Amino acid sequence: MSPKKPPPEKSVCIHGHFYQPPREDPWTGAIAPQPSAAPFHDWNARVAAECYGPNAAARILDEAGKLVAERNNFERISFDFGPTLLSWMQANAPDIYGAVLAADRVAHGALAQAYSHMILPLANARDRQTQVHWGSQDFRSRFGREPEGMWLPETAVDMAALDALAAAGIRFTILAPRQARRVRAFGGHRWQDVTGAKIDTRHVYEVRLPSERRIAVFFYDAGLAQAVAFEGLLRDGHRLAERLANGFDESGDEIQLVSVATDGESYGHHHKFGEMALASALRFLEARGDIHITNYRAFLATHPPAHEVEIIENSSWSCEHGIERWRSDCGCNSGGAPNANQGWRAPMRDSLNWLRDQIAPAYAEAAERLVRDAWAARNDYIDVLLDGSPASRAAFLNRHQLHPLDVADADRVWRLLELQRFAMLMFTSCGWFFDEITGIEATQNLAYAQRAMELAQETLGLSVSAEFARRLG
Repeated sequence: MSPKKPPPEKSVCIHGHFYQPPREDPWTGAIAPQPSAAPFHDWNARVAAECYGPNAAARILDEAGKLVAERNNFERISFDFGPTLLSWMQANAPDIYGAVLAADRVAHGALAQAYSHMILPLANARDRQTQVHWGSQDFRSRFGREPEGMWLPETAVDMAALDALAAAGIRFTILAPRQARRVRAFGGHRWQDVTGAKIDTRHVYEVRLPSERRIAVFFYDAGLAQAVAFEGLLRDGHRLAERLANGFDESGDEIQLVSVATDGESYGHHHKFGEMALASALRFLEARGDIHITNYRAFLATHPPAHEVEIIENSSWSCEHGIERWRSDCGCNSGGAPNANQGWRAPMRDSLNWLRDQIAPAYAEAAERLVRDAWAARNDYIDVLLDGSPASRAAFLNRHQLHPLDVADADRVWRLLELQRFAMLMFTSCGWFFDEITGIEATQNLAYAQRAMELAQETLGLSVSAEFARRLG
């Protein structure tokens, strides 16, 4: 009798997308009090206290309510943090920041993120490249290693966005199942239609790009994500563990990965004590012995794709209409203002696109009187944002200046680069996500636009604010 074949390997991966929009005043660099975050000073502080800190030291209780363990959840999950959020955390919550970095050293579970959460399919090619480069370099500076995966803001995707990731050396990203169009096995000729979220999410896939580059894509289990985010699954860690364990195809004979991806803020901020449910679920799964807790990077390292996938371009995880939530009144909203409409989204997008396109040629012309390549200098400016020391600034100028610059010309370089930074921050996705243009997210984007216009006037003599206001009106 031949020996019984062992069951296929089962792995579970939980991904948290941890992000808050940048909130700093573009003139002072400080965050003004946000009364809606009371009793905390601002929303960063509140979410850090309710989610990021508790996940770094998640409590596990026994049935009698006695503390039996405390775990850093970040060590056992896949996660990404917005670079602008990590910058705030480094300055304002250094203990949590240190715990996040330490967790990645344990399992290398962190992914990079496109820098300022810009919707990449709506960005021009130049901004898309800078966003990916800044996100990658921010990751290297903080985590001390090369980024292997990158989170696309709102998982908004097209082939150009994937190619930008692959060109930067990114090996994988994560999408929702409804973003897949069709799949086929390597070497096969027959495609299988998987539109309508019919893709088998228990395997990793590969996208072959027109540039001949390739990138791996994981699709998370949408039913699990829905249950975690909106259906109360985080009320009970044991129930969460059971749902994850029941996600496998017991009749299958292939290695399988059950994965779920949600906003990381689900674990403690959106759902109180959600971090405890997560810690308990991971502990239950570990105790079973037949399921391996992993992250996307580790799974890909040992289980490369065997199937090709074609994506649905201009799609995302949070808009049923593709990427319309960030450019039109598509009907998607957060439900916070039931009598509102989102007719303001299109003119806001169009006005900011116009402003960007007015600034760009004037910036390039002015900058290239001082530096060799205006856009290469912008890409490299992330190093100064990460380390603004005199030595870092001097090294930057030595790399980029056309000729030795005096103090006035060096200051002009910095102001031009700040102009470009704000011209990208004004496209932060959160400005379109919610219901009202008067909300703090949309007004933050418009504040960035106002600061960009001021710098354009001061450094370039470019007066565009009146026309911008007319277009927005």
